[in-house]
Amino acid sequence: MAAGSVQDVRVSPTVFRNATVFDGFTHRGAVGDVVVEGGRITAVGPDAAPAGARVVDVAGGLLLPGFVDAHVHPIQGGLERLGCDLSELAVDSAAYLSHVRAFAHDHPDQPWIQGGGWAMAAFPGGLPTASALDEVVPDRPVALVNRDHHGMWVSSRALELAGITRDTPDPHDGRIERDADGEPTGCLHEGAMDLLAGVVPVADDDAMHAGLMEGQRFLHSLGVTGWQDAIVGTYSNMRDGGPTYARAAASGDLTGTVVGALWWERDRGAEQVDDLVAKRADYSRGRFAATAVKVMQDGVAENGTAALVDPYLDRCGHATHNTGISFVDPVELRGHVRALDAHGFQVHVHGLGDRGVREALDAFEGTDPARRHHIAHLQLVHPDDVRRFADLGVAANLQALWACLDAQMTELTIPFLGEERAARQYPFGDLHRAGARLVAGSDWPVSTPDPLAAIHTAVHRTAYDEPAPAGTDPFLPEQALPIEAAFAAYTSGSAWVNHRDDAGRIAVGAVADLVVLDRDPFAAPDEIGAARVVSTWVDGEPVFEA
Repeated sequence: MAAGSVQDVRVSPTVFRNATVFDGFTHRGAVGDVVVEGGRITAVGPDAAPAGARVVDVAGGLLLPGFVDAHVHPIQGGLERLGCDLSELAVDSAAYLSHVRAFAHDHPDQPWIQGGGWAMAAFPGGLPTASALDEVVPDRPVALVNRDHHGMWVSSRALELAGITRDTPDPHDGRIERDADGEPTGCLHEGAMDLLAGVVPVADDDAMHAGLMEGQRFLHSLGVTGWQDAIVGTYSNMRDGGPTYARAAASGDLTGTVVGALWWERDRGAEQVDDLVAKRADYSRGRFAATAVKVMQDGVAENGTAALVDPYLDRCGHATHNTGISFVDPVELRGHVRALDAHGFQVHVHGLGDRGVREALDAFEGTDPARRHHIAHLQLVHPDDVRRFADLGVAANLQALWACLDAQMTELTIPFLGEERAARQYPFGDLHRAGARLVAGSDWPVSTPDPLAAIHTAVHRTAYDEPAPAGTDPFLPEQALPIEAAFAAYTSGSAWVNHRDDAGRIAVGAVADLVVLDRDPFAAPDEIGAARVVSTWVDGEPVFEA
């Protein structure tokens, strides 16, 4: 019988047999049968299966708790998969332009060409141009977000429709890329993307629902059974996804268990807390709980907007005057976080630079650890702040795929950070050794939502089967995680941060959100990234079968 095959899908309870088991914390090897009944695990052990159970023969593969993605954007990812999706292409400008041309040809009725997924490393200085898009789509405007969603590549027609000219000032939270004469060149950073608001089409209710369904389908195919949507609100030409989740939860279309992080609008202040309380009540139902709030405290290092303690360097290695952007005043942030904490919200902060991370930790001083606050990304954490995560009870939310020597790291990041800072990026090992609670996510569609690819990088500090320009040398291998810690972060850790204490583990009484892999990565850790999902189960029923 093939690995993961179901002997009789009509019979209940279900027994998973011939599996090795990772229980959410520890690799236990072969433990015997794992029995599921009524959506929960009812027995673990030799010959535990009741008579008449349907049998899932794992055939020596790994059975583990469902992966939980603690930082992801499934509606946006789903919409991009349904649009002009560049994310699966080679990091190459010619490949991108060829795909955009073909997509426009195949969709002649679309007034705008929208999508995204391009990598900055495909272009000199990380900056694509409007003129290149004009050549492949001369008749319509084009707007394509990049992989990190902190920038947008637009055509001249898009700039024209938005009224963006040499006389348009940069917004306070962003930048219009310009040539030597001050003319916009076709790249909009951070808040400058919002200059297209009102002219670029926005997905309607049905399109948002279709995006969520495609995103959910893709996540389930990768073993993800639950997630935290890291922005539920109106941002970057995206409609508020709260009503979309509420609709899917009410209809039963939502099969993942989801926490929504409501978007903190950085142009507003404390007056929005009452609005967030109302949204929590309006949106939460069934499998969806709008119980977190997302604060984006800084940007990203590649475009110089991540908030740093010390200035960025220029191409010659000299200090500049730029230390990045704190989108929320750090003093005001403390008050906002305390107010949200007092109203029972979990706070989920985007903190990428060492100053941004420090400002978030400062804001969490004196808050209730029971809220399970967390900071995502953590590209740079000042050494003085590493132990504060454990001391404050703040979880470290890791996007491990970025901790490797890819072209973006070698060409667009390391030269502008300098030797000392570049040598302390993504300090997962230090955080683990200091006792920080680790949770994990993908930030898809910024990067692939495949947990096994991320775990491979967390353990090896290399991208699986993707040699970087610098070779296959591990990136800061002293910051690698033990394999059990990496798997735990993506299962029991992320379930914990979503306040699901009965999920993320294989134990009697736990929710039967489970994944079957075609092999046991613990037996061959060098091949973690090669493992594939055979089936994904939510409440003891399959939601994906290969």
